[in-house]
Amino acid sequence: MAAVFPLLERIHTPADLRRMGRGDLSAVATQLREFVLQTVSQTGGHLGSNLGTVELTVALHYVFNTPWDRLVWDVGHQTYPHKILTGRRERMHTLRQLGGVAGFPKRDESEYDAFGTAHSSTSISAALGMALAAQLKGEDRKAVAIIGDGAMSAGMAFEALNNAGVSHAGVNADLLVILNDNDMSISPPVGALNKYLARLMSGQFYAAAREGAKAVLKNAPPLFELARRFEEHAKGMVVPGTIFEEFGFNYVGPIDGHDLDSLIPTLENLRAKKGPQFLHVVTKKGYGYRLAEADPVKYHAASGKFNPAEGFPKAAKPAKPTFTQVFGNWLCDMAEADERLVGITPAMREGSGMVEFHQRFPRRYHDVGIAEQHAVTFAAGLACEGLKPVVAIYSTFLQRGYDQLIHDVALQNLPVVFALDRAGIVGADGPTHAGAYDIAYTRCIPNMSVLVPSDEAECRQALTTAFRQSHPVTVRYPRGAGVGVEPGTGFAEWPWGKGVVRRKGSRIAVLAFGTLLHPALKAAETLDATVADMRFVKPLDADLVLELARSHEALVTVEEGCVMGGAGSAVAECLAAAGVTVPLLQLGLPDLFTDHGDPAKLLAMYGLDAAGIEHGIRERFGSRPALLRPAANH
Repeated sequence: MAAVFPLLERIHTPADLRRMGRGDLSAVATQLREFVLQTVSQTGGHLGSNLGTVELTVALHYVFNTPWDRLVWDVGHQTYPHKILTGRRERMHTLRQLGGVAGFPKRDESEYDAFGTAHSSTSISAALGMALAAQLKGEDRKAVAIIGDGAMSAGMAFEALNNAGVSHAGVNADLLVILNDNDMSISPPVGALNKYLARLMSGQFYAAAREGAKAVLKNAPPLFELARRFEEHAKGMVVPGTIFEEFGFNYVGPIDGHDLDSLIPTLENLRAKKGPQFLHVVTKKGYGYRLAEADPVKYHAASGKFNPAEGFPKAAKPAKPTFTQVFGNWLCDMAEADERLVGITPAMREGSGMVEFHQRFPRRYHDVGIAEQHAVTFAAGLACEGLKPVVAIYSTFLQRGYDQLIHDVALQNLPVVFALDRAGIVGADGPTHAGAYDIAYTRCIPNMSVLVPSDEAECRQALTTAFRQSHPVTVRYPRGAGVGVEPGTGFAEWPWGKGVVRRKGSRIAVLAFGTLLHPALKAAETLDATVADMRFVKPLDADLVLELARSHEALVTVEEGCVMGGAGSAVAECLAAAGVTVPLLQLGLPDLFTDHGDPAKLLAMYGLDAAGIEHGIRERFGSRPALLRPAANH
């Protein structure tokens, strides 16, 4: 590595970067970009966004005194260059692996990660809190929020802008918001003239002249108003910043986010200014890597290793469909059969399997941007008018629309289907994306039903069953493929609220919720246990639960979700309500945040693979030999 990246080898902290000459920074950026490319080609992870923020990252750490000055990266999937420059270069080969470097900012990983992120649109709120905290504590530190154009589609970002632009007890926050606009090309306005205007508008001369003119003209209100409108319209002709000025920010830009000669002096000017500042930079996703520039959607993230010279390998046709593909196929089939169906996604068309639906039913497809709250209430409005909305949303992202789920959908008992992808452990994306809580946070809501299919065929059946209801229903399914059960093409439904016994045994009954049915079946073979595929968390099949409780000496619940408040808790409540006392073991995700890592390893670590389920049962009931087949028969 030293021979290939000589400048990076000299950078152990940003202080080392700041000791370098300005003339070295372009070479640093070149080496940094190549290091990111080589790293991701070996580990997988987000690619295009990180290639696009190299120069911006170099400029920020060069100008600001990090970690004293706070950098808050929105979403955080563009922070690999930041991690490399802040002491984690030698560990980047462990990126997104169990025990390795996280794919997102993480406060307990580095003091340079000022705020943990992975969900979008939180940066301005957090940075504003940091800026005002510094003022209250009398500390001369800067707070910078770096937010992408996609994250600006969420209402939370504008709530923060609205709050940041006003004075707090007569004090304006020293906050810099950087809009990293990577969706528009670097067009003529981002050229020599605009670079000059940006430097001028961020400098002291412009600020002094502006304030001086205000002081003079305030004595002549008509002239002051005329000058204000002239300035607003003049700036509006060359920059799209009027809206941010209305929020109380001094807007600068747009400038080329890959031009260090423009970025550094502009940031230096803004660092010296007081009050809320807004810098608009234009970058290109995948910048510097031809293949990623040509197809930024494809090269947004790498799922595994690849050869940078050749690009991502052509995807082999999978041996079995993923749950996401099962959902996408069902959505198109049901839309063909029922014209009332409307599909909604909060900016996750590809991830949620809606590409074909978008192509085939463009008028019935709605990507609302990164706006989960709006997505839920928008669906409620459609349902009020007799349509049948299906909201395709990750389990972790529905958390952001929880008030709307209760207040706007469930309270009015509207027939909205929530297709919860990425339920359970998600792997490399880590705790921010883990779908650990949806069972607990949905089953407690009146009028809501919760369905948990165990394989591909059941997933299609569960979606059909949910769609045919007249009240809100969630259908949860994990990332990736199942056991390979052919999903079929029909619209078979489940008997409402009923589970099925998949294996008859004796003494112990395992109640499986979702895809952990299959490791539970394997464990049951050595234990001679009964196994039920419960299918419904709510309404829970109370008759089946009580029948198994009365015909067995112990019950075990298994779920890929949090134990606290989860499906096992529903079974415990059912038993308590019926006055039935039976030993109950609840297996699921423990009361801690699941770290990033290989999903199979994480399931094994939590005792949720076949061996772990068997071990958990033996450990709990091993002192009751009558319950278990002797270990010698194992």
